[in-house]
Amino acid sequence: MNKNVDLIKADLIIEARWLLPIIPQNTLLEHQAVIIQSGVIIDICAITAVHDRYQANETVQLNDQVLMPGLINCHTHAAMNLMRGLADDLPLMPWLEQHIWPAEAQLMSLNFVHDGTLLACAEMLSGGMTTFNDMYFHPLAAAEACVKIGMRANLGLVVLEFATNYANDAESYIQQGLEARDALRDEALISFSFAPHAPYTVTDATFQRIMTLAEQVNIGVHTHMHETQHEISESEKTHGLRPLNRLANLGLLGPNLTFAHCVYLDDAEIKLLIEHGCSIAHCPSSNLKLASGIAPIAEYAKHGVNIGLGTDGAASNNRLDLFAEMRLAALLAKGQSGNATAVSAHEVLRMATINGAKALGLDDKIGSIETGKLADLTAVRMSDMNMRPCFDVASHLVYVAGREQVSHVWVNGDLKYHKPNSSDGVYSNVEPQELSDIINKWQNKVAQFRSSEQTI
Repeated sequence: MNKNVDLIKADLIIEARWLLPIIPQNTLLEHQAVIIQSGVIIDICAITAVHDRYQANETVQLNDQVLMPGLINCHTHAAMNLMRGLADDLPLMPWLEQHIWPAEAQLMSLNFVHDGTLLACAEMLSGGMTTFNDMYFHPLAAAEACVKIGMRANLGLVVLEFATNYANDAESYIQQGLEARDALRDEALISFSFAPHAPYTVTDATFQRIMTLAEQVNIGVHTHMHETQHEISESEKTHGLRPLNRLANLGLLGPNLTFAHCVYLDDAEIKLLIEHGCSIAHCPSSNLKLASGIAPIAEYAKHGVNIGLGTDGAASNNRLDLFAEMRLAALLAKGQSGNATAVSAHEVLRMATINGAKALGLDDKIGSIETGKLADLTAVRMSDMNMRPCFDVASHLVYVAGREQVSHVWVNGDLKYHKPNSSDGVYSNVEPQELSDIINKWQNKVAQFRSSEQTI
């Protein structure tokens, strides 16, 4: 080191055996250092050169890990972690109408949302996720949980036409959502979108009002779309149109829309999404578990649709595990298309990172490891016995690795989760006993609900 040269101060240097930056595409670097100051990546350089340029408060050496952008869960219902396994092996509408909505009528509250979201955040962080796109009630309670554990969230301001424990009608949902957004406008970890639940639960007039408001306050819109054939046929009976065409005829499509599922799109609808710059949140596990179908994402990707990956909620998955979704998305795309080259490992990794960021309007801040972006980062250990030998790191991340290989997770350059070898993971901001107490409390409450439901 040249002692005559003034070194640049940094908060953190992460030295990694492999670096998967996502941008440029299909790139894997070796022996690289990421330099972080005030939560922002200020440089990326070879490890051999970093200490000649920078002096950091802390240096973390990842000798057998790949450092990649934090994973982005593009569609979930976080608080529904408390209903994991509540009603399994059912199709979507009976699952919703006969089990989930009645459970929410009895159980949903500020405490339910806070506790369920905190558990979900813990599960997602331990699986390498740094950001999630939520759709649930009581956004203030959800935000409190996210800020507590230190995870980034885009909170969907849910809108329905019918009453719940949260709101009475579409207008009251909208007003409560806007009030939550105003209260949290300065919270750096929290962003927002309007979340009209689905075309079958929201009227034309409400959709139009939501789109007008979303444009005025500059936030996105997140809704379910074409999840099942039943949804489409019912829309054709009621409106004379398929759901996506219904929104298109209302003039509501645009680049700020993220559609969850999109299992069934025809060629004209694919063109609509491309023309208007809409995104899809692909949720393969949930779609399979509810027997909704298999989305032909190889076809969507071939035409240039922006596709992110989502877990959906734990009540319909039953895991919040984006490594599982990456592997399943790639395998289903190959099997469904009959093309083994469809949706490569690098492509799926983009879906789980930069594509998700783009869907949320956050691709200028997160989703890739680039100078000037926020330091939302995940390290994956490659030395475990079941990870070796390794000839292609990107391939291993998709087809071999699981969330158990996640060793470190940073949000804004702050370590939020760490899992030393052969030990339980450690959260920086939450104690295991608090999570255990939450589980025990709601295990009993939900069990009581199930017992009363079964006696009716």
